[in-house]
Formats: sequence, structure tokens, C-alpha cells
Amino acid sequence: MDNTDKKIIEILQEQGRISMKELSSMVSLSQPAVTDRVRKLEEHGVVRHYRAVISPSTIKKSITAYLMFLTKDCEGLVEFCRQSIDLIECHRISGQYNYLLKVVTESMQSLEEFTNACGKYGDSVTLIVMSSPIENKPLIPLVDHN
Repeated sequence: MDNTDKKIIEILQEQGRISMKELSSMVSLSQPAVTDRVRKLEEHGVVRHYRAVISPSTIKKSITAYLMFLTKDCEGLVEFCRQSIDLIECHRISGQYNYLLKVVTESMQSLEEFTNACGKYGDSVTLIVMSSPIENKPLIPLVDHN
């Protein structure tokens, strides 16, 4: 991966719907060359997919919380998480707890219902997000712009 690929990735992280024509002018390559590079980045799994970033509050999901979870029933907890409409991330972690769950839900009541429902899989500590001064930051600024 050279600096041009890195610049393409950086731009795609911010502007996933950019046209190949516009992208090609931003990286000073022909449109076919940029299209080929993007295709190769996709084939190699560097760019996995494109998605819209939705503001939770616009779909009436105003509560975000993280649960640090300790379970002995890992498979049961993961299956529960797969079925939950409020859970958006599940990470296996090291330390005192073995899972970190991210929940985005409508209300404190629905958060309580979630924590009660997953309680049969183990013990958790709930951390409620008060604000998010940095969200969806690009994974990497790949190119030194100095």
C-alpha cells in the first residue's frame, strides 16, 4: 500500500459516496486508475463496506450505554447480543470483565429491560454516555499532510 492508496482510504473514510471522478482529481490520478485501486482495496479487505452514519436521536434512540460484562456463558451472551435490536457492538476484552457491550436505545426503561434480560448470562456494570465530544473519528489519518 503506497501513499496514494492511503490518501484514497483517508478520503473514503470521510466521503464514502464520493464519485470516482472527484476522487481521482483529489489524488491526481485518472478515473480508471482510481477505480482500479479502490476495487483492489475492496478485494483485499482493506475497505470492507460503505454505510450511512445515522444520528441515533433522529430515530428516537437517545440513550447510549456501555456494559462491562462478566460471564461464564460466552456463547449464550453472544447469541443474546446477536438477537438484541438495541446492541450495536460486542467486544471480547481482557481484564476483570470479559465483554464490552455498546447499547443504543430509546429510554432508560428500555436500557433497564436490556440489562435485566442479559442478567441471566452474568454480572455487568453499566456506564451511561452523557455526551460524545468525539464520535466516528476516522480510523487512521494515513498520510502525513505536512
